[in-house]
Amino acid sequence: MASEASVDDGEYTARELMVSAAAREIADGDVAFVGMRLPLIAFQVAVSTHAPNATSVFESGVVRGDAAEGFIHTMCDLPNLNRAVSTTGMLDVMGRLARGDIDVGFLGGAEIDRYGNLNTTRVHAGERAIRLPGSGGACDIACMADRTVVLMAHEPRRFVERVEYVTSPGHGEGGDWREREGLPGGGPSALVTTKASFGFDDGELYVKSCHPGVSLDEIREDFPWDLRTRADRAGDAGGPVETTAEPTAEELELIRTFDPDGFWTR
Repeated sequence: MASEASVDDGEYTARELMVSAAAREIADGDVAFVGMRLPLIAFQVAVSTHAPNATSVFESGVVRGDAAEGFIHTMCDLPNLNRAVSTTGMLDVMGRLARGDIDVGFLGGAEIDRYGNLNTTRVHAGERAIRLPGSGGACDIACMADRTVVLMAHEPRRFVERVEYVTSPGHGEGGDWREREGLPGGGPSALVTTKASFGFDDGELYVKSCHPGVSLDEIREDFPWDLRTRADRAGDAGGPVETTAEPTAEELELIRTFDPDGFWTR
């Protein structure tokens, strides 16, 4: 049963809601390429609830089929290595990705545009250019995973008509762009922020649900283009916008077990 707690009354944080929403993007049996921060917790919640047969793969070479016993600060922490299916190396897990074995990959970024392209390379603050960490394995995941899920703080500066630098390709220019470019993976299927959950239709971002206490107008104000909704896609311009499902009591208990001090989720 869903918890009646609200992000507004302090019963859970926006990041805990993000973890819950991200965990639901993992289906039972999925092989998930898990990155850092919130995806670390999201996989553990998923495998402990609705996806007991899911597998996690980490860029460091770790492969797990269950939740770690202990808080994970990084993918290489000892609790993540203990009882892992395998602890190999980057070559092995990137080989799995190249073979098409990864069902879902988790990504983040400094900027995202209307077609899900991500920038983690370079942005500008006024006249000042800021160099960011770059791709790591993100570009490979974006190109070859069957689908990707993007997690990002909800800030207007992150949403742009076109990213300044395409570090990790999404749906390019929309439509069949990925197919024309020869990218084997399916591209981004979801974006989860601290205010809403989004999907992609014909490669273009749309609002799937607003988080509790957040209005559609509030979300749209943060985007430089006319953002569509699920109702718009169905041809019902006046249709209601769904509210993101709140974390259940079980999910919250698990999140706080896997992140007891709220390092990632507070």
